[in-house]
Amino acid sequence: MAFENILVEKTGGVAVIRLNRPKAMNALNGQLMAELAQALAELEADDAVRCLVITGNEKAFAAGADIKEMKDRSFMDVYKTDFITSTWEQVTKIRKPAIAAVSGYALGGGCELAMMCDFIIAADNARFGQPEITIGTIPGSGGTQRLTRFVGKSKAMEMCLTGRMMDAAEAERAGLVSRVVPVADLMAETMKAAEKIASLSLPAVMMAKEAVNRAYETTMAEGVRFERRLFHATFGTEDQKEGMSAFAEKRPPNFKDR
Repeated sequence: MAFENILVEKTGGVAVIRLNRPKAMNALNGQLMAELAQALAELEADDAVRCLVITGNEKAFAAGADIKEMKDRSFMDVYKTDFITSTWEQVTKIRKPAIAAVSGYALGGGCELAMMCDFIIAADNARFGQPEITIGTIPGSGGTQRLTRFVGKSKAMEMCLTGRMMDAAEAERAGLVSRVVPVADLMAETMKAAEKIASLSLPAVMMAKEAVNRAYETTMAEGVRFERRLFHATFGTEDQKEGMSAFAEKRPPNFKDR
C-alpha cells in the first residue's frame, strides 16, 4: 500500500496507521480520508492483521478537518456528495478492534476520528475539543453524538457551544479516554494493548466489540439478550474449547480463530 498522507506499518498482528500531514497538523482533507478508508478496508480483509492502531505525531493526532478545502463549498456541494459519510465513517464499519493513540491536538474532526475508534489511549499532552462553533458551524462527524455519550450532556454541550478544549487529565476523568500515559510512552503502551488483543481469539474479540457497541444502540434488556446470544455462540467455536481447556490445564492457549 503506497499512500501520500498516511503511513501504514504492520508489526506481527498489529497494523499502525499514522496520519502524515505534519505541515498541516494532520488536518483531515479529502485525500487523506480516502486513503484512510482504503487502508482500513484492506487491513480489515488481511487475515494477518488482528488489531489496528490509528495515531498522528507528538504535536497533533489531527487538528481538525481541512478548513481551506471546505470553506467555499455550498450546501448542495456537501449534500449531494454526502460529504463525510462516504469515507470518514469507514473506521466505524470495521469489525476488527481499532485503538486511537492520541498525542497533542485532537480537535474537530480529529476528536471525532479518535472517538470512532474502539478506545483512546492519550498522551499526557493530549488536548481534545470540538471548536467548530468558533468558525460558524457545528460538528459534522459525530461530535455532538459520541462526545455526549462519552462525557455526558453538560460537558459536551459546553464544549460544543464554546469550543473549549479538554486536557488529557480531564478527558480521563470524564470517560473520554481509557487512560493517560507519558507522551514518551504512548506508542509503547498502545502497542502493548494492541498486541494483547492480537494474541486473543479474533472471533471472540469481534463479538465482544459488537456487544459493547450494541449497548449504545438499544435498551438494557435487549442489549443483555444480544450479549447472551453472542456468549452462547462462542460455545460453537474451537477457540472457546481451546481457551477453557488451556485454563483448566494451566497452559497458554493456542487460538486458531475458528
